[in-house]
Amino acid sequence: MIVGAVTEVKPQENRVGLVPSVAQQLVSSGHTVLVQSGAGLGSSLSDADYVAAGATIVDGAAEVWEKSDLIVKVKEPVEAEYDYFRPDLILYTYLHLAPLPELTAALTEAQVTGIAYETIEAADGSLPLLVPMSEIAGRMSVQVGAHFLERANGGRGVLLGGVPGVNPADVVIVGGGIVGRNAARMAYGLGAHVTILDRNPRVLQYIDDLFGGRVNTIMSHAGTVAAWSARADLLIGAVLIPGAAAPHVVTAEHVTAMKEGAVIVDVSVDQGGCIATTRPTTHGEPIFLVDGVVHYGVTNMPGAVPRTSTFALTNVTAPYLEKLADEGAEAALRSDSLLAAGVNTYKGHITCEPVADHQGRPYTALETLL
Repeated sequence: MIVGAVTEVKPQENRVGLVPSVAQQLVSSGHTVLVQSGAGLGSSLSDADYVAAGATIVDGAAEVWEKSDLIVKVKEPVEAEYDYFRPDLILYTYLHLAPLPELTAALTEAQVTGIAYETIEAADGSLPLLVPMSEIAGRMSVQVGAHFLERANGGRGVLLGGVPGVNPADVVIVGGGIVGRNAARMAYGLGAHVTILDRNPRVLQYIDDLFGGRVNTIMSHAGTVAAWSARADLLIGAVLIPGAAAPHVVTAEHVTAMKEGAVIVDVSVDQGGCIATTRPTTHGEPIFLVDGVVHYGVTNMPGAVPRTSTFALTNVTAPYLEKLADEGAEAALRSDSLLAAGVNTYKGHITCEPVADHQGRPYTALETLL
């Protein structure tokens, strides 16, 4: 199989979907690897690194897309890349299709096999290809929140950990999954007063055990979200429903009631956002104000630390990539139900039920198409 890796074109996205060591493994298995020149530079990986691994460097993205049977990326394609879609193409990347009907339509119309990292499930229901980026985004949410809480950057002028005689900041995290727990670890480590809201009592029990009762755990419902968002200096949105758009747990009214200069970091923004007033932003222009509250909505937060993120991501994506290359898409999907769960589009159909439901389009079970 011909496997291609292209330069990410999303603003300030410096990750790359393939590292030289994985390219070397693919080549040793008899596959051809095409890498767009410069694709790895943002992650401090040179063309020479890929050549040494046996990959072929190609000057332009168009040639990589056209010649490859399988394209491995990091982020969902942007409109400029839609013209590269074709029926025999396998696309392996984060897709986050629920809030992106135009991309979904482009993939189905071109009959692309679209395999989304974020919906590949392990036997225990976990999402192994989402975990490393969620860990990074969760930890970064506290870093960027602390930065924008500084007065010079638009915030209230609050130090997360406080000092003797002055209270620490209130960090409120909505969602107790991987993002939420990693955000809590960072915020607690900096000395903040940390509260996590979640609607699952077992999640709250796990967090209480994990932190030895040192992090406040609250059952999430409309009343508690209203009360704790109003108290927050830093509010972190960390809600995930696999494959689906995030619900607006924090409403516009909740935001209006927040402190002036408080900061919101909505990590769920790439799935539509769990805070009603957030919208996608970029690393170049990361924030905006609503009712005096600073909003950070960067959709590719781990792209700010691409060296770490690229290797963390490819550690978990590589085994499935190798399986797809070795067996071909259809055989690999037949033999691996976990990988099959990652298929969002196939032969012109939407095969991820949450995506279809959110967009009001027909859903087709993948097993009926294989």
